[in-house]
Amino acid sequence: MAGDRTPTMLGWDGITDTADRIASEVRADKVPDVLVGVLRGGVIPAVLLAHALGVRTVRAVEVLHTTADGIDAVKSAAPQVANAASLGDLTGADVLVVDDVAGSGDTAACTVELVRTAGAARVRTAIFVVNVGNWRRPHDPGQALTYIGTVIDGWVVFPWERP
Repeated sequence: MAGDRTPTMLGWDGITDTADRIASEVRADKVPDVLVGVLRGGVIPAVLLAHALGVRTVRAVEVLHTTADGIDAVKSAAPQVANAASLGDLTGADVLVVDDVAGSGDTAACTVELVRTAGAARVRTAIFVVNVGNWRRPHDPGQALTYIGTVIDGWVVFPWERP
């Protein structure tokens, strides 16, 4: 329910099942050359997918939209990029951008643009969880994102975020 402050707690079994399912979908479309994990939370799913797909080239880029950790944390007006150069040269590469969660969709859109600017020939996205309660892009998540693990309406806590 929108506005419900009780977070959905995800476990490792669900995360690895999601990684396997997304990897199967990606494999059917062609295994990418490079995976880019969005720091912080997207790096763990990126590594899980890299292993499942047999991709050895994984990069990370820091694109932050939430200003703090915690339920209903405040977001900056626009995603903030730190060290876009960490992507390196992606000229001609088929790239899969991976993040743990998409709320508004702004971070994914910003990261896709960074990857295109770095020269990628093809850019796809894999988001483990979409929080539709916060979605605000012009297209619904299924049109804006390539692969979606699950869709919920509310805050999510991943196993790597637990104390």
